[in-house]
Amino acid sequence: MTRAGPSTYSTTRDSSPGADNGDRTLTPERFYSVLAIAEAVTWTLLIGGMLLKYAANVETPFTFAVGLIHGVLFIAYAGTAIIVGLNQRWGVGLIVGAAASAVIPYATIACERWLRKNGRLVGGWRTAATNDPRDNTRIDRLLRWMLTHPVLLGAIFVAIVVAIVSTLLSLGPPSEW
Repeated sequence: MTRAGPSTYSTTRDSSPGADNGDRTLTPERFYSVLAIAEAVTWTLLIGGMLLKYAANVETPFTFAVGLIHGVLFIAYAGTAIIVGLNQRWGVGLIVGAAASAVIPYATIACERWLRKNGRLVGGWRTAATNDPRDNTRIDRLLRWMLTHPVLLGAIFVAIVVAIVSTLLSLGPPSEW
């Protein structure tokens, strides 16, 4: 994706699977796809750890570590679905559905493919207001402001993920809630 102006992006790139345009800009599509794949990979590790623990009766720190990594990426994926969904102007139902896809093993991949196939990930970050009346909402103004301050957005995103994971860790394993 090429930079078209001070705060807008051109969407004239080949977004077909496997296309390499030589551009490594973190687009909404790339951000969402990377987190969807990473979340699915952690499902594999978590299932492997659970098989070791419960089927083979092998207690290792691996299971806790993998569970923690999976939890962090699960929450990060849900946050990504919210940010990308707001940016792409998905409805609330689609945002909730995309975030909830992390609950089912590997469903984030299917969700990402559906979103890509239906053009729901196309376009750049909405950093400038347009004539669209939806650009005047508080959420859209806040989103645009945060997107124009990516370091701050990243720091807040990480802080929220850490706060949620820390809270959940203090509550103990889900089986004890």
